Amino acid sequence: MSTTYRTGGSRSSSAAGRSRSRSGGSSTSGRTTGSRARTGYQNSGTAYRSYRSHKRKPSPDYRIIAIIGVILILVIAAVAFAMTQHPGRQGDFDDEGTKTETSASTEPETELEKQVTVDNITITGMSRDQAREAILENYPWKMKAVCGEDVYELSNLMTGKVDALLEEIFTGKPREKYTLDTSGLDEAVAAEVAAMKQRWNKSAKNGAIDSYDAESDSFTFTEGEAGVVIDEEKLAADIKSAIESKDFDAQIQVSVTTVEPEISKASAQSLYKTIGTYTTNTTANSKRNTNVRLAAEHLNGTIVQPGEELSFNDTVGERTEAKGYQSAAAYNNGAVVQEIGGGVCQVSTTLYNAVVRAGMKISKRQSHTFEPSYVTPGMDATVSWGGPDFRFINTSQAAIGIKANYHDQTVTVSVYGIPVLEEGVTYSLESTKIGVLDPPVPTYEEDQTVPLDQEIVVSEGSSGSRWETRLIVKKDGEVVSRDVDHTTSYKGHAAVIKRNTSGIVLTPEGEISLPDPSAGLESQPESESVPAGPGGGTAAAGPGGGGVAAGPGAQTEGQTVPDAGMGPGGGPGVIESQGPVSGEVPSPVEPGGDSIVVPPIY
Repeated sequence: MSTTYRTGGSRSSSAAGRSRSRSGGSSTSGRTTGSRARTGYQNSGTAYRSYRSHKRKPSPDYRIIAIIGVILILVIAAVAFAMTQHPGRQGDFDDEGTKTETSASTEPETELEKQVTVDNITITGMSRDQAREAILENYPWKMKAVCGEDVYELSNLMTGKVDALLEEIFTGKPREKYTLDTSGLDEAVAAEVAAMKQRWNKSAKNGAIDSYDAESDSFTFTEGEAGVVIDEEKLAADIKSAIESKDFDAQIQVSVTTVEPEISKASAQSLYKTIGTYTTNTTANSKRNTNVRLAAEHLNGTIVQPGEELSFNDTVGERTEAKGYQSAAAYNNGAVVQEIGGGVCQVSTTLYNAVVRAGMKISKRQSHTFEPSYVTPGMDATVSWGGPDFRFINTSQAAIGIKANYHDQTVTVSVYGIPVLEEGVTYSLESTKIGVLDPPVPTYEEDQTVPLDQEIVVSEGSSGSRWETRLIVKKDGEVVSRDVDHTTSYKGHAAVIKRNTSGIVLTPEGEISLPDPSAGLESQPESESVPAGPGGGTAAAGPGGGGVAAGPGAQTEGQTVPDAGMGPGGGPGVIESQGPVSGEVPSPVEPGGDSIVVPPIY
């Protein structure tokens, strides 16, 4: 590139001006050591200074500079974007010890370069965590609510607001000034108020029965207690006001209202009465009656608070020999067995019918596997320790008391309380048989004393049944409703039959009697005798014989018969049915339910 210099109107090319004379000397940096020829001025010191003073610097090309700048900006932006999409990777190790690559950002968050303040708190040059710490330090949260002498520390409701504000500042284009937002906290404030309500609200306690005096066989009463209710609306408004004014260390006084009980002790004594009672009859089995008496004694005097659920098993406790319970007939997995505490189901059944009449809510009830004898089927409630339980809930606004006693083969359970049902309204249960189920397949027992061609019925089988139980509601003696409460299916009993398939008959004396090869060819003499059957009866003599078959009622003296629980009408023949007892396998039918019995396997 050549540069043109002007002196006194004449112009010479710098290229020409830089021509060198090589006679007798060498050039250094474009300067000649000899004479230099220039056009328009002399090479004197004055002229040279004039030349230097008029020399111009070359002008930069701004277009090229601008293009280069734009390219650099685009490159930097692309690199920055790539870094956000593909952060640095750190080594990690999997379960087998092999190093793997996991994404993790190693770059610290950019500190604010712009001048930014939040409520006059300068956060310029700070990272997000530093800014958060600075704001919270200037706004420490120490808000409390005081109720009497009790102090409740409110959760910090502003941390979420601070985090949201910093998210806006550090991820967007920040403004210079911000104000900490305190709006939109209604739900958070309501949650704090609800927690304080649960902590401080206390319901008024009416005068009610308080304990049971066994000596006088009566309940004692206690005076009512006043309740306390906090002013939730005012408390919420006070909290919001303190937050809006950013008074985060405020102490808020909670306003409370005293609530007097509706029923005093004197009123309770006049209002309490027997609101439900039921009686069932037991058998003459002394061991079973002992168990019934003990269960009634453990239930007697129980107090159930309003809304509380009573569990028969928990209340009466485990039936053990140490507590005096005896071994009596009970159902276990559909079979009659001897079990400690057999018979207590009659107490739970009697309680069930009493609390229904009192208007209580039944929360758990199951029927027996077989029809009970001491109550109409469908109106029973089986129990067993570690198994079925009977439970109900006190739906009254006052405590109720349970009285239970056994006397002279009868058990009575009564509910003592303030009436739940409207005056003139009564509840009761009514069960009706709606179906008959086939009896189970007979059970055969081998007995070599039985003639080869005979079968002896030890116990008759019975059919199963299906029952529908309705809740009968009456008003002043007139039926108002009779809705189905539940349906129940009971299994039948399998007949037990003795037979001999061994081919050998043993006489009562132990002699072996082989079958006569000519049997059946000639008639036996009418006077021929045959072995006596079990129970003292005479077994059938076989074809052509005249013996009398021993029925289930032909029992030897002193023989005991398991408690079969065959139904309200008693067992077959002359076997006395004593009814189901504790441990009977229940039908999985709840109040209001409708299902076929599928006995569980214990």
